[in-house]
Amino acid sequence: MRPDDFFTHQLTGENLAAIETWGTVSEFDHEFADKLRKHALPDADDLDAAMALSQLAHDDLERYGTGGGQKLSDEDLGVALRTLRAVLKRLGVSFEVPFRSFTTFRTYWVRQGMSHSWQRRRDYLGSVFDPVHHRLTRLEEERFEAQLADPVSPRGRTGWVKVDNEIRELRRRFSTASTPQDYRAVGSHCVGVLEALSRTVYDPAQHLRPGEQEPPPDKTKQRLGPLCQPLVRRLPYWNR
Repeated sequence: MRPDDFFTHQLTGENLAAIETWGTVSEFDHEFADKLRKHALPDADDLDAAMALSQLAHDDLERYGTGGGQKLSDEDLGVALRTLRAVLKRLGVSFEVPFRSFTTFRTYWVRQGMSHSWQRRRDYLGSVFDPVHHRLTRLEEERFEAQLADPVSPRGRTGWVKVDNEIRELRRRFSTASTPQDYRAVGSHCVGVLEALSRTVYDPAQHLRPGEQEPPPDKTKQRLGPLCQPLVRRLPYWNR
C-alpha cells in the first residue's frame, strides 16, 4: 500500500465552449480507515497499511509544522492517528503522541518552545515516527526471511472458501508474528485450517464405516486419516 491508497479520487470536469477541462478531487477515505481501525481487513495487510499510514501522518505533520501544504484536514488527521495506533497495536508496535490534530500539535509545539524553529519540529517528529518506521521495516524484513512454504500445487488456492480463508488468516498471522505468544496463536490457526478441511472433505455418507459414529470436526486424524491412506499407499516407501 501507499499513502495515496487512503484517498478516494473523483474525476471532475467542465465543458466550456466545447473545451473540456478535467481534474481530480482527492478526499481521505474515512470509511476505509474506520474499518481498518476496528479489525484487520482481508484486502489490506496490516503491515503494509501501517507503513503507508505512518508515512502519511509523518509527512503531513511535517508539512504543517514547516511550510504548509498538508493533504489532510484536522479531522482527517485525527482519524488517521487513531487508525494508525490501532493497526500498530495489532502488530505489537507501541505508538503514542501528545496531540490528536494539527491544531493540538501546534499547541504542543508552542508549549515545548518550538515556535521559532522548523528544524526543531522536524527533529521532534523524527523522534516520534522514526522508531516506528524502523520497526515496521524490520517486520517487513522478517516477513521476507520467514515466509511460509509455497504450495506444491500450481493453484493459488484450493477453491474451498472456508479452507482458503483459514489459510489466508494463517499466512497473515505468521507474517506478523514476533513473540512466543504470537507463534502459539499461529499453531491455533494451523488447527483451524485442518478443522476447516475436515468439515469440507469429510462426507459421512461416503467415509463413515458400518458400525461407527461420525467423529466431531475437531477429530481431524479420525476424519482425514482414512481419506489419506489410499494416497499414502501409492507413495514410494522412501517418501512416506
